[in-house]
Order: sequence, then C-alpha cells, then structure tokens
Amino acid sequence: MRKNEIIELTIHDMTTEGLGVGRWESLAVFVKDAVPGDRVRARIVKDRKTYAYARLEEILEPGACRTQAPCPAARACGGCQLQAMTYEAQLRLKEEKVRGNLQHIGGFDPAALPIEPIVGMENPYRYRNKAQFPVGRGADGRAQAGFYAGRTHSLIPCEDCLIGIPENRPILRAVIDWMDQYHIAPYDETTGQGRIRHIFIRCGFATGQIMVGLIAATARLPHQEELIKALQEALPAAPETAEKPEAPAPARHIASIVLNVNRKQTNVILGDQTIVLAGSDAIEDRIGPVRYRISLPSFYQVNPVQTRRMYDTVLEYAALTGKETVWDLYCGIGTISLYLAAQAREVIGVEIVPEAVENARENAALNGITNARFYTGRAEDLFVRMQKARAPRADVVIVDPPRKGCAASLLETMLAMQPERIVYVSCDSATLARDLRILTEGGYRIRKIRPFDQFPQTVHVETVCLLSNRFSKADTFVDLSLNMKDYYRIKDEQKKSQDKKV
Repeated sequence: MRKNEIIELTIHDMTTEGLGVGRWESLAVFVKDAVPGDRVRARIVKDRKTYAYARLEEILEPGACRTQAPCPAARACGGCQLQAMTYEAQLRLKEEKVRGNLQHIGGFDPAALPIEPIVGMENPYRYRNKAQFPVGRGADGRAQAGFYAGRTHSLIPCEDCLIGIPENRPILRAVIDWMDQYHIAPYDETTGQGRIRHIFIRCGFATGQIMVGLIAATARLPHQEELIKALQEALPAAPETAEKPEAPAPARHIASIVLNVNRKQTNVILGDQTIVLAGSDAIEDRIGPVRYRISLPSFYQVNPVQTRRMYDTVLEYAALTGKETVWDLYCGIGTISLYLAAQAREVIGVEIVPEAVENARENAALNGITNARFYTGRAEDLFVRMQKARAPRADVVIVDPPRKGCAASLLETMLAMQPERIVYVSCDSATLARDLRILTEGGYRIRKIRPFDQFPQTVHVETVCLLSNRFSKADTFVDLSLNMKDYYRIKDEQKKSQDKKV
C-alpha cells in the first residue's frame, strides 16, 4: 500500500473519534466520513506498518445506518462527526463507547455492568445554547465567520450551524456587515494584526436572553454605537414578562453585548478583560426551578434539555433525605450544587475559576438558597486541605471533572473519607473508566451507570455513575489501609502501562 493509492473496502466499525474502520488485507484502515456498512472507495493519505488513514473518495454502496447530512458544511467543518449516521445508530455507538471504555480501560466485565439505556433527544438539532465563531477574511477580501476544519485553523464559512440556535445567523450577519461597512479587520493570528477574533453567542433557553460577545485584540471598537444599533435591529428586544418556573420561554432577545479583550498571540479564545457595551454583564437561565446568572467566561452546560434530565438523574442517584452534607467538586457556577440544595442539609462547592465562584454565590442569593457555600481553588488541593482541617465530612460527593478526569490526590482523599455515595458526572468515559477502577478497588461498588447524549451529531457522550460504599461504618477504619494499598497498586500499574505506550 502506498500514499495516494485508491482502494475499495467495507467499513465494519467506527472509532471513538468518529472514523470509519475497514480492513485492507492485514491492515486496519481509518476513513473519515465513512460509517459502518458502507462500501467505499478511499485514497490512502498516511501509511503505517499496521494501519493506514484514508480520505473518502466515493460511496459505492451506503450502509444501513447512513443518512444524508442536513448541513452542507458537515464534511468540511468536522464539528459534527456523526451527521451522516442515523440518530438511532449514533445512540448505539455512544452506548458501546461507554461500555467498551469501561471494559478495556477499567477492566470491568461488561455483562456485569449496571448500564441503563442512553438518554437521547427527541430533536437532536438546535440544542446548543453557546457558539464561538472564529472570524477571518474570505477569498473576496470580505469578513466571514464560521468554524475551523478538523485539526486545522482553516476557516469554513458557516453562519447557520444546525446544532446551534437559529438566532445565530442574524447576529453573525449584523456583525459581519458592520465589519465590512466600517472596514474593521478580522484578527490575523499569523501576523497579530486586525481587531475581531471571535463572535461569541450564548442563549438562555428558559429566559430567551442572549449574550453577544465580541472577542477583540483591542479595548476600543470604532463605530461601537453603530454595532450596538445593528445588533438591536437584527434581534429586537422582547418586552419584559413575569416568569413562572414551567411557563413557556419568552421570545429570544439580546440582553447583553460585551467586548472581551484578548491581546495575546494565542489560540485561547477569551482574554481576561470584559467590557459591557450594552445591557447587562451576564444573562440568566433556568434549569427546573433554579435560576442561574451566567457571565461570559462561566462554564454552563451547552444542552439545556439534556442537562435537566442529567441533573434529575444526579439528584436521583444522590438519594438525599435532607440530612446529608454534599460536596460538589468542580462545581462551576453552582448548577448542580443549587439543584441539590433543596434536598440536602448543606452543599459545599469547590471551583478553580474565581468568576464562576462569584457567579455561584450570586446564583445562591438569586434563588434564596442559604445552605450552599462556595470556595475558590483546585478541587484536588482545596478538598484535601479542608478535610485535613476537619471541614464537614461528606456524606455524598459529586464530581464533574474536566475531560482529564479526577486528580489522583482527589481520589485518594475520597477513599480516605469514605462518603456513603459518590456521583460521578463524566464528559470522557475513558478517564471515567480509569477513575472507577481506582474507586472500586478502594472500597466502592458501581450501582448505576447512565449515558446521556449531551452532544448529538458528535462523538461525545456524558455519563452519570453512582457508586456506593460497600463497607459498613464499623469496618471503615479496619479496611482503610488496605484500600489505600489497592489505590497505589493501581496507580503504579497505570504508570507502567503509560510508560509502555510511550
């Protein structure tokens, strides 16, 4: 097999990154945009001893799970890796991804795992409440917005992403037209010249409030008032209405226009300074009965429909009676903390981002919640330190870590503390599997696992897992040293495994 050679093969599987997998003689061949069951013609782009990567040239015979991607930019953009698969096939793939990672990384018997059916969506489009559009210059010299092609910084023009809200389009068009009219240049990351880097749009689905943020390389925009007017005309403000928790959402309207300043030559999107141009410095949204105030840099789940279902599951798994102290680690703006507070004795949240902690405290006050406290710091440091200082012992621990999973020191502290229940919310089932192995070897049993399709059309899947302490309180002290030996043994095994891969 040689580079640029064209081969024909049948796709029989798909990787967790969304690449179709076929076999050519003894080689595994990975083909982007191919789905299981397809018979394809593909061009080899990278050849290795035991595998190769190929580009899809032609679909000779479509597989049963193939469908027509509704977005014309789907293949070029790469943001939606699964648009060419039926939604039922997407859900099956994600369930198998969770099960496969728990088996191969965690070492669990898949037949014994208590995995509940994945929670999908009735409408798997128009679900994202946030979008960040990079801005560049097209071949005609005009400004354009869109998304980067996969693994590149090549801009694919797209003003109407089908997993985003339809209001994105008139907002983007207003900003792009304003840039062209007043000759305001897009930022060029190769030269460091120009002004506008990204257009940020966030929407509160329950309130209708929209934030528009311009990420720019300067703290002042020429013709700023004209921009504000253009945005207000693109999406007129809605009249204020009295909200009830289950009332239909009011009309979507721009409630906040902000300028975020990022002068650094970096691919990090947001800078440290945010200036209010019009309206408020934050918007509000609601999940169930709880209201949240969300600023530009705050982490907030992007799929509010699935988030409500996921948080209801967290609440169910936590099994609160009103007597428990709950620690919510990686708490963000307090979304889960405040969702649980009404049924807990006390909730303590820990988050590394100071602005998010401030938002969490504001959100507690906004909802009249007095039994939730929030602290700034790294969860793996602050939780450990506070436990050593004899802070309130956790009856239930909620962890919702970033993609890299929980730090080893945090797992160590949880094992030493032995809370009755741990509810683990994961955005990466690979690191979930790794951490579950440590926790189960340290004295916990997996009681329930439920995947959630938080990101339809993509390969990503969220998972909620309930673990309970299998030791009685009387046995905890006796078995604790054994638990920690197991923990360090597994950590050593992981290091050896990683060293072999390197």
